[in-house]
Amino acid sequence: MAVRGKIRQFPTAYKLKAIKRVERGEGVLPVARDLGIARKLLHEWIKAWKAEGPEGLNRKRGPKPGPHKLKPVATYDDKRSALTQAKARIAELERLVGRQQMDLDFFRQALRALERPAAQGKPAPASSKSSKA
Repeated sequence: MAVRGKIRQFPTAYKLKAIKRVERGEGVLPVARDLGIARKLLHEWIKAWKAEGPEGLNRKRGPKPGPHKLKPVATYDDKRSALTQAKARIAELERLVGRQQMDLDFFRQALRALERPAAQGKPAPASSKSSKA
C-alpha cells in the first residue's frame, strides 16, 4: 500500500503559466508531464480558470462555503407516481402488442385466402382424385 505524502500546493502564477501553455496550443498531457502533475489536475485548473477566473485557482480544499445543492429526497408520492407511470406504460405496451397480434391474424387469413384460389387452379395430384371419386 502506498504511503501518502504531503499534499502539494501550487501558487496561482504557476497554475496560470500552465494554463497559458495549454491555451497557446500545447497539449494538456505534455504540459502535465513536463510539470510533474496529473493531467486531471491540469484539467481542473483550466475548468476553474474558465469558470471563475483567478479566484477559481485559489480555492481551498474541502467543502466550500455557501448553500449546498442537494437532491430532493424521493418522497412516497414520487415513488408511487413512478410506479403509476410504469404501470401505465406497461398497459400501453400490452395494448400495442394486442393490436399487432390482430394485424398478424388478419394478414395470415388474407394470405391463406390468396393461396386457396392458386391451389384450386392447379390440377390435383392423382392420389387425391381417386380418393374423391
